[in-house]
Amino acid sequence: MLSMRKYLFSAGFALLFAATSVSVTMMVPPAFASEIKYVVNNMPITTGDIAHRAAFLKLQRKKGDAGQEMIDQTLRMAEARRLGIRISDAQVEAAYQRFASSNKMQLKQLDGVMAQSGVTKEHFKEFIRSQMAWNQALSARYSGGGGEVSEQDLVKRMLEKGGAKPSATEYMLQQVIFVVPKAERSATLAKRKREAEAMRARFNGCNTTREFAKGLIDVTVRDLPRLLAPQLPPDWAEQIKATKLGGATAVRETDRGIEFIGICSSREVSDDKAAQMVFQSEGSGDKNADELSAKYVEELKAKAKIVTR
Repeated sequence: MLSMRKYLFSAGFALLFAATSVSVTMMVPPAFASEIKYVVNNMPITTGDIAHRAAFLKLQRKKGDAGQEMIDQTLRMAEARRLGIRISDAQVEAAYQRFASSNKMQLKQLDGVMAQSGVTKEHFKEFIRSQMAWNQALSARYSGGGGEVSEQDLVKRMLEKGGAKPSATEYMLQQVIFVVPKAERSATLAKRKREAEAMRARFNGCNTTREFAKGLIDVTVRDLPRLLAPQLPPDWAEQIKATKLGGATAVRETDRGIEFIGICSSREVSDDKAAQMVFQSEGSGDKNADELSAKYVEELKAKAKIVTR
């Protein structure tokens, strides 16, 4: 189920990458009076909500029915609440900051894009919240709850593959962070990136990293727990897999500063845990995540009471 969850999360945010290339200097936020347009299971959707979503679609250069999108989002959030799924404000803020960082924007810049385009940061953050909650709801629906592969399923899948356990690469990794406080970001980020690049160029295995870091200010070196390939952080997975043993990934900007990851060791393992993770990550490989999501929403819509004002 992990592969579908990752797909949906990435897809939801990939829609927004166009925002960084959109010129907003000539865009004027729309003025509107907010009135209730729809009531979905006693939850109101206002003309203001729909106007923000219409601006959001325009910013993405995407066609769509803003009103219908808000109805679908309301249904998804209601279903997530029914399942006991709660996305905290802190999780939303962290995702918002990651989005700004991954698109090489300061938070104020992203706030400005959202304000000038008529989307507003509040509307975007609620979109983020709904995406995160819906991913969890889909995982609960299509992976039998927690997403874990049971022992019975594990044996069944192994028999289907001729009795052989699948293997996975297990990594020992080291994370190097050149810390850049938010208040100093604009002034020091470029300098810190040069320092990180210089240290990465000298990287030759994990044993000497802390020695290299001794003479540098605000550099954190962390030995990460053992990770199987399906468990790698999505933002880093491809780079880690492409980096040779004893080498380091390219440096990248994150909400903490400038980072890279060293590959301390790797080995192929085929124990029960590895098999479980491989089967779990392959769980929906033959299904289309968009289709599963659409089917789920249509089921919710069929049971819902939707009133147009």
